[in-house]
Amino acid sequence: MIVKELLNILEKWAPTAYAEDFDNVGLLIGGKDTKCSGVIITLDCTEDVVEEAIEKNCNVILCFHPIIFSGLKKITGSNYVERVAIKAIENKISVISLHTRLDNHPEGVNKVLCERLKIRNSQVLIAKKDNLKKLVVYTPEIHTEKILDALHKAGAGNLANYTECSFVLEGTGRFLGMEKSNPHHGKPSEKISLKEVQINVVFESHLFQDVQKAIRETHPYETVAYEIYSLMNSFSEVGMGRIGYLEREMDFSNFLKFVKIQLNSEAIRYSPPPNKKIKKVAVLGGSGSFAINDAINQGADAFITADLKYHQFYQGENNLLLVDVGHYESEQYIKNLIFDYLTKKLPSFAFVLSRTNTNPVNYF
Repeated sequence: MIVKELLNILEKWAPTAYAEDFDNVGLLIGGKDTKCSGVIITLDCTEDVVEEAIEKNCNVILCFHPIIFSGLKKITGSNYVERVAIKAIENKISVISLHTRLDNHPEGVNKVLCERLKIRNSQVLIAKKDNLKKLVVYTPEIHTEKILDALHKAGAGNLANYTECSFVLEGTGRFLGMEKSNPHHGKPSEKISLKEVQINVVFESHLFQDVQKAIRETHPYETVAYEIYSLMNSFSEVGMGRIGYLEREMDFSNFLKFVKIQLNSEAIRYSPPPNKKIKKVAVLGGSGSFAINDAINQGADAFITADLKYHQFYQGENNLLLVDVGHYESEQYIKNLIFDYLTKKLPSFAFVLSRTNTNPVNYF
């Protein structure tokens, strides 16, 4: 397997379109045509992880957090980012990052958190916008099923728990070819009127090229009439954070103990507790202070996240319990998710789960 093939597998699983605009994901160091001797999976790409990769004969590091986040103006080894880049390049090691591609993923960071905390019936807390498109295409009636089948194979028509969704309208198509035309019906320079159908399907934006390819390869017409629209609808299965319900309600003290145990957190910071039991819980792995109001607006009793600042703990207003479990602690299980997916996808390839503890925070 070469790096490009691994990137294609990751793209189908966690599309780049899921990433936030500010993020830096994908192949950060190395070439796409490099042959993979082994892939080591980690939360962070540190110097120790690079050493571990060398030791275990892995020339690809697949990490959650991007080691290069903003632009580098020089690479002299003056900080840990530059040293990691130099060491990786010197040892011909490629580095790939997923980050917010898995933050927004329906089965990603926050779904894992919900599973660890036994949160049931969870839904996306902040749905990702501008992620849906709609295709409208016109075709002779007899080709409807063939085109729909190709579109569905390309991923169009998948909506939450439903697949192969479409809407079809019957109508009349009219066209007049020119002398050089090669019409599927009729002859050049002949005015044609025939029964057609209008096919409507919705698809995720990252499938744009696949959907267009499906149309081009299956439509009978020399020139295909179709339209693609960007929808304002938020895609409810893709987005930041999740919110759902505990198996049973708890008072805040028992709830904090439960969270501490389930996330193996050495220390938890929390806001003044609300005068009520905890039942409805929102989660957002990593730095999630931007979602406090979303948790409040959706009626959460508690919001679990990380990196809260002093004044942000006031925002709970004694009605929402804000719980800061630590950045690493909220995302620590994601490398296992990546490892499990890839080992099932490619069981004969050498994927290695990093044993290096990359948490930079210590507790006294």
